[in-house]
Amino acid sequence: MGSRVLHYQIMERLGEGGMGVVYRAWDERLERTVALKFLPSHLSSNHDAKERLRVEAQAAAALDHLNICTIHEIGEADDGQFFITMPYYEGETLKARLTRGPLLSDEAIGLALQVAQGLAKAHERGVVHRDIKPANLMLTNDGVLKILDFGVAKLPGPRMVQHGDRPGTVEYMSPEQVVGEPLDGRTDVWSLGVVLHEMLTGKRPFDGMHHLALMHRHPRSTSLNRSRPADSTCPRDWIAS
Repeated sequence: MGSRVLHYQIMERLGEGGMGVVYRAWDERLERTVALKFLPSHLSSNHDAKERLRVEAQAAAALDHLNICTIHEIGEADDGQFFITMPYYEGETLKARLTRGPLLSDEAIGLALQVAQGLAKAHERGVVHRDIKPANLMLTNDGVLKILDFGVAKLPGPRMVQHGDRPGTVEYMSPEQVVGEPLDGRTDVWSLGVVLHEMLTGKRPFDGMHHLALMHRHPRSTSLNRSRPADSTCPRDWIAS
């Protein structure tokens, strides 16, 4: 990749994960700093990976909320690589913040409420994030939390899903998500509970076990999701209860 992509001037590489590489760039048309997210080079020709990037853009673009990352556009570079354009937020992820230790209770609850407010908006529109975790929560320098990465989100309407498909991060999955059962917004509420536990204690409630052991232990650990009323999908009510 060169130093320019269409009308974006690449400034620096911000980071890389398993499903994306993010750069800071200058938008020459609108004269603003943005973040460009590309697929890693080994996935640039992978149809499923491209579809995930499209889903991320579609899901986030359908939502307009202070606590959800905005998507400006989805584009294709001259070399065929797909990318999405997002605002560049000054700050750090919750994952980075937690490397310095747990949060004070008031701060943790305040951040959890911001996540809950963003999720409530998503759930109202029929969007289930399915991968709420500290790495996908950005803490801006203005004190606003942004939910990132809707790449494995469940969108409204019928979708083709492989049998037993379990998108997400196992340490934060609800029991239903672990075993591949049908999901609604309550799976995000479970994940938010795990994140809140980590913010308060500095540790995940299921930390220190192999992923396969986690997948067997989760359904036995609690009956929270199964015991709540079927219409209890609003995380704001759950946090306040």
